[in-house]
Amino acid sequence: MAPADTLNTLLSKLNNLTLDSISEKYPTTHPEVNPFDLYRVHLAEILAPITGVASDKIYPVLSWTNTLDKGDFLLPIPALRIKGAKPDALGAEWAAKFPEDDPLFEKPVTAGNFLGFFTRGGPLAQTIVPMIRQLGEDYGRNRFLGMRDPKDPSQGKKRIVVEFSSPNIAKPFHAGHLRSTIIGSFLANLYEGAGWDVTRINYLGDWGKQYGLLALAYERHGDENALNQDPINHLFHLYVRISAEKEAENAAIEEKKKAGEDVTELVAKSLDEQARRYFRKMTDRDEAAVALWKRFRDLSIVRYKATYARLNIKFDEYSGESQVTEEAMEKVAKEMAEKGITKEDQGAVLVDFTELIPGKEGKRLGKTVIRKRDGTALYLTRDIAELLGRYEKYKFDHMIYVVASQQDLHLQQLFKIIDLLGYKDIAQRCQHINFGLVLGMSTRRGTVKFLDDILRDCADHMHDVMRKNEAKYSQVEDPEGTADTLGISSVMTQDMSGKRGNNYTFDLAVMTSFEGDTGPYLQYAHTRLSSIKRRANVTDEELANADLSLLTEAHAINVVRLLAQWPDVAQNTLRTLEPTTVVTYLFRLTHVISSSYDHLQVVGSEPELKIARMALYDAARIVVGNCMRLLGLSPLLR
Repeated sequence: MAPADTLNTLLSKLNNLTLDSISEKYPTTHPEVNPFDLYRVHLAEILAPITGVASDKIYPVLSWTNTLDKGDFLLPIPALRIKGAKPDALGAEWAAKFPEDDPLFEKPVTAGNFLGFFTRGGPLAQTIVPMIRQLGEDYGRNRFLGMRDPKDPSQGKKRIVVEFSSPNIAKPFHAGHLRSTIIGSFLANLYEGAGWDVTRINYLGDWGKQYGLLALAYERHGDENALNQDPINHLFHLYVRISAEKEAENAAIEEKKKAGEDVTELVAKSLDEQARRYFRKMTDRDEAAVALWKRFRDLSIVRYKATYARLNIKFDEYSGESQVTEEAMEKVAKEMAEKGITKEDQGAVLVDFTELIPGKEGKRLGKTVIRKRDGTALYLTRDIAELLGRYEKYKFDHMIYVVASQQDLHLQQLFKIIDLLGYKDIAQRCQHINFGLVLGMSTRRGTVKFLDDILRDCADHMHDVMRKNEAKYSQVEDPEGTADTLGISSVMTQDMSGKRGNNYTFDLAVMTSFEGDTGPYLQYAHTRLSSIKRRANVTDEELANADLSLLTEAHAINVVRLLAQWPDVAQNTLRTLEPTTVVTYLFRLTHVISSSYDHLQVVGSEPELKIARMALYDAARIVVGNCMRLLGLSPLLR
């Protein structure tokens, strides 16, 4: 049976609704991927004559509940704005008038200014369980949300660009990059599930005077083998070494200066000056200089790709500061000068927002330098040129920058300059998704936080935890691989458990525990559901024909009620853009499933009941897996 057939069975109980009539009157609803849309429509239609309020005014204010004891839907009575009546009195009156024998809902319950509605378990179980099993990984996805026109698929999808991760080559992949990577990948998955055309961009820090310095370090101390084996680590150590040499040299020059000695020749030969000259060769596209830089970049990207693969993350484009041409920056600088956005100040070029924009906003944005006295363009110039070039290339409907909250001002200045240049439409399509800091984070190998080191520490720690249970450990086919997946799950789940803007403390012991709300607990929940299916020995054909009217226990109905919420949760997350919206739901779901096991035995039950319960747990396994994949986790089977 296709999802539409399952819905038609439900619609046959409702004499006034068809899928066509629903989509005509409520164009934003899609019951074929979200059955609760049908429930809301039916509820709005029933309440309209009772309340005297049009059904299309009731529909948008019906919200779902966070705890099952409050019902499945809430009607906040004040939201209907009925003058001269007390909401609690209206609630009591409407509850009394609600039909006793409604096919989908019990009689509503009043709670202050709210009316709470509980769905009837039978029809819900008989709709949701087959639909989840038919849709599989698509349950919770809503392809209509990303269409330019849901009524006309030929208009195509809306396009979004998500820029995230963006580490600096030859520098450690620090905690900020880790958060950007995890959150950015989640947002890209979220929009993809909502039917958008998603482009994932990794905008690398791969240009600037530091690459001149790095090239000098490689000429002096480079090791061909080390570069090929572990480019990121080798380049980092070279960079640290040459930076220390440069600091010592600068200090010595300062000393001589203080002593009144002529340091002109020393400055001309200094590492600082050599690095500046080398970078100038790169910007002038000197073949040898660019070839070496390109080698550093390409080897680093190969290494990054291997690490990202462990995290289930892919990019459509590895861009970077180097890809922005001097010509593009010149063009932007000229346009800004012509439009009076920039001004010269002692040889430097700056934007003074306090003069350009009146009031508080101008003060908040302050002043920012665009080009230094020596003619070097700063990040902001590069970012302006990159953003305009990116719009030219992708014609995106929306673009998200996933960058730490320390960069709030930089991105506000960027979007405002784009607006002042006359590209208001482009500026309005851009959004900065920020996040807080990770505190207390260092690896066993010292304080440098390479992503590989972070993941290795978590995997080692998980492996130690797994070894403590010899009996189970011996059954695991690939202990190292499993420990790696569990370690990654623990890092990612801890990162996404709180609100994005909050700082959190990196705590290996807490996040790798199987107790409490952790990544390993989620993996355990999924493997347990997978093992029930293996042990039950029920065919897919039997599951498809299960008699779901046998699912009458409160525990079974509560699992169904939570499974039914998933498409709403996924859609709501598009509004919050908070991974914790999904994580919170997933822990609520896994707790309810876990507490049902003692009451809903599968193995050893009567044959028909066994099949019905197995169908329920199979649907639960699918939803838990879908939530995990959206978060970027790889669900384990054992």
